[in-house]
Amino acid sequence: MQITMLKSKLHRATVTRSELGYEGSCAIDSAILDLSGIKEYEQIQIYNVNNGARFTTYAIRAEAGSGVFSVNGAAARLACPGDLIIVCAYASFNEQEASEHKPTLVYFNDKNEVIRSSSHIPVQAA
Repeated sequence: MQITMLKSKLHRATVTRSELGYEGSCAIDSAILDLSGIKEYEQIQIYNVNNGARFTTYAIRAEAGSGVFSVNGAAARLACPGDLIIVCAYASFNEQEASEHKPTLVYFNDKNEVIRSSSHIPVQAA
């Protein structure tokens, strides 16, 4: 049996650009991709905190150190500069791999600077 689990999460990044005319994708600062383990051309899910939109696209590299999160193509209608987004990548694991898996979680300030990273989400209080 295969189990789909969270592989990487970029939490509360700020959209810096949206380019309707650009080939569909999401350009993400290369250093952030490397830190998170998200590969270029990997399928990602984007969750827009501002408007509730949820959509699928793929990651491409933006200049390292730029802080760029550019939502491109048709998805540019779903996220505008200044919107907060959560970017997630998922992977399939067998039961043994799943029991040992730890996701890579990266958290941002309002300038898309990494403020911390983690491998677990705290238990939600009742």
